[in-house]
Amino acid sequence: MSRLIRNFVLAASLTALPAAASTPAQRGLIVFQQVCAACHGMEHVDYGDMAAFGLSPDAIHNWAADQQLPNGTDDNGDPKTRPATPADPILSPYPNEAVGRLANHGLLPPDLSRLAMTLPGGAEQIRHILLSYAPTPAGVKLDEGRYYNTALKWKHIGMPPPLQDGMLTYPDGTKATTQQMATDVSAFLNDVAHPHAAERRRIGVYVLAYLVLVAVLTFVLQRRIWKSRP
Repeated sequence: MSRLIRNFVLAASLTALPAAASTPAQRGLIVFQQVCAACHGMEHVDYGDMAAFGLSPDAIHNWAADQQLPNGTDDNGDPKTRPATPADPILSPYPNEAVGRLANHGLLPPDLSRLAMTLPGGAEQIRHILLSYAPTPAGVKLDEGRYYNTALKWKHIGMPPPLQDGMLTYPDGTKATTQQMATDVSAFLNDVAHPHAAERRRIGVYVLAYLVLVAVLTFVLQRRIWKSRP
């Protein structure tokens, strides 16, 4: 019986470990790095937080070091910068709001930290928007820098279609179709917006394993008590 219990505890502990295989959220991080980060930041998320998505300490350090952050001014009053560290937030690539608007026809690309939480429809709506670009119908005139998108009630958006089939390569061999990348980056943004969800799920696994173990021990003990009665 003790061998059965040991095997059960071992199986439960392995279930709680992070999966070695690539997940949608891990692939979504790649999409963010190679596509979204060109215009968007995640100011409520640190580079170091990406360890939760399987990024190694060296990869986190290298990614952060490639980004320059404001660092006061020099003796001449000119602005200085420094490389980001894993403890720094993932800021917008634009140095300020004015530059961001200038580069995007007057619109400021939104921060993505909590988009899956604040956008009605959440992560599924993000995916829907990414997959709903279409040619502008005849007779419809859009302002410069606007793109036709059927997911929105006003039918246009200020972001050009960001995803194209085969624009990146997934290390796990998953084919990088537009639909796949939209699904993956939506999953990533959902996890980023709900940073404690994975921890709650892991704790839940441990709690369930503990309750099952207690139930098994109670059952075994009860059987022994009944067998010992005359």
